[in-house]
Amino acid sequence: MRTVIVGLGLAAALATAGHAQEAPTVVELFTSQGCSSCPPADAFLTDLAHQRHDVLPLAFHVTYWDYLGWKDPYSLEVATVRQRDYALRLGEDGVYTPQIVVDGAIGFVGSDRSQGLKAIASAAHKTVPVSVARDGQTLLIKVGAGTGKAQVLLVGFDFSHKTPIGRGENSGRTLLESNVVRSLTPVGAWSGVPVALRQAPPVGEGFAVLLQTEDGHIIGAARLAS
Repeated sequence: MRTVIVGLGLAAALATAGHAQEAPTVVELFTSQGCSSCPPADAFLTDLAHQRHDVLPLAFHVTYWDYLGWKDPYSLEVATVRQRDYALRLGEDGVYTPQIVVDGAIGFVGSDRSQGLKAIASAAHKTVPVSVARDGQTLLIKVGAGTGKAQVLLVGFDFSHKTPIGRGENSGRTLLESNVVRSLTPVGAWSGVPVALRQAPPVGEGFAVLLQTEDGHIIGAARLAS
C-alpha cells in the first residue's frame, strides 16, 4: 500500500472530483447460496445492478451457511465479519440472511423491495468526493477534502454468476447472482486531507471504493467505469 498526500494543485482537483457524477448509494446484501430465503433478495440486487446506475449493489456471501449441506463457492469470512460488525453497530440481536444494509446506516430484510427502494430514496448525500480509475497496471484511488476520519476500502466483485445448486436448501435450483464480492481490502486511512492511493487490482472483474467511518456510515463511494 502506498499513500500519497497530494499538493495544493491536486488537492483542488480532488476537491471537485466526483461532483460531475453523484456518488452512488451503496446497497450491501448479505446472502448465501445455502439459504432458501435468499433468491428473492438476490433477484432484487440483480435488478438494482441492471436498472439503477445511481446505486452500487454488492453481494456479500457469508460463511455461516456453508456447513448446512452446501458450501457457497463465493462465501468469504470477511463478509461474515463485516455483517457481524454491522449487527453491533445497528443494534441487531444477531446476523441473518438475507439482510441489506444501505450506506452502512440502515439494515432490513433483503427481500423487502419496498423497504429497499424507500431506503435508497432517502439515503443521505455523500459529502466526500471519491474516484477510482485505471493507471497502467494499477488502480488510482482519489479521495477529496472533507471533515472527519474514515477508512478507504477497495472492493473487487464479479458482475454475474449462474450456479447450479447440488445440495442444501436450494438443491436443484440454478441461482443467478450479481455483483458478487470476491475481495474487500482496507487500503488506507483518510482524515479530511485529500489523498491519492495506488493499488494493484484485487480479485474480481469490477472494482469499487468505499469511504467508511468508524461508526459504519459510508460517506463516499465510487466504482470503476467499465
